[in-house]
Amino acid sequence: MSKYWSAIVHELTPYVPGEQPKLTNLVKLNTNENPYGPSPKVLAALEAEAADSLRLYPDPTSDRVVQAVAKFYDVPDTHVFVGNGSDEVLAHTFHALLKHDKPILFPDITYSFYPVYCGLYGIEYQTVALGEEFEINVDDYYRPNGGIIFPNPNAPTGRGLPLAEIERLLKANTESVIVIDEAYVDFGAESAVGLVKQYPNLLVTHTLSKARSLAGLRVGYAIGQPHLVEALVRVKDSFNSYPLDRFAISGAAAAIEDRAYFEETCRKVVATREALVKELQALGFVVLPSAANFIFARHGERSGAELAAGLRERSIIVRHFSKPARISDFLRITIGTDAQSQVLVHALKEILTP
Repeated sequence: MSKYWSAIVHELTPYVPGEQPKLTNLVKLNTNENPYGPSPKVLAALEAEAADSLRLYPDPTSDRVVQAVAKFYDVPDTHVFVGNGSDEVLAHTFHALLKHDKPILFPDITYSFYPVYCGLYGIEYQTVALGEEFEINVDDYYRPNGGIIFPNPNAPTGRGLPLAEIERLLKANTESVIVIDEAYVDFGAESAVGLVKQYPNLLVTHTLSKARSLAGLRVGYAIGQPHLVEALVRVKDSFNSYPLDRFAISGAAAAIEDRAYFEETCRKVVATREALVKELQALGFVVLPSAANFIFARHGERSGAELAAGLRERSIIVRHFSKPARISDFLRITIGTDAQSQVLVHALKEILTP
């Protein structure tokens, strides 16, 4: 009964999220979730929030989360915007800051939600090809634009861009907003948050889904100068005044405040990542340099589709992208626990054995 749809709905190509299978006993390495649970302080905060106060609306400005983020990064509260997951923060960013007469720019291989937002909000865009080694070359962005956005590290490649290169781009591109999507930055890349006070056109977005193990709670935030934050707030308050519920506010604040637990889990993920890279290379894989909680790898003799299917038969799920063709032989593999890595390596050895 699509005759009842608004015209724009017919034109949309929605984002396809990673599979969330209902099966048990899976080694799930396809959606970049943290293999370690949230901080015990988060669980205590959530338990305390289960009270009669749930009958009341939550704080519309999520002040506890704003203040925790501001303290963590040593920025004023006025530099912080909070939303229902970084996807909502990004959606508001596209709507509030990236819809102009000129097309926005982002990599040709990157987070596939970006063109979806453009379709939803009627934003023109141009993709910029990654280099031969799947790297972002900032010189390629020196062209007229209505804004620039890319993840650092990039997804699904995992490659990080040095902070000096981001600053070089900021110095050259002063007439539009540059958005650095730092969903995975805590696993080895350099954050651009320290540049926010100096550059009025820089917005940095973050999520609590990855490094702080809260994918199920849906909290994200952006850091930028007050004039950028105000634009996001105006869109938010025209869409949903209460994006974070009481559990999300309490849990997010506790997670950000527990720096020791956050740093410990990041170290564990990085150590497992480095060990897994060596084992995969020994099996004949080419693995791109990763600063994320996942790796992007291909085998010299087997297709990505064949390997993904073989792993699935062994109850191991990784992410395979059939398009574009340039990455069709790659697998994006989330970093799990050491034990999960060993199961993965054992399965790959079976698949690769003639």
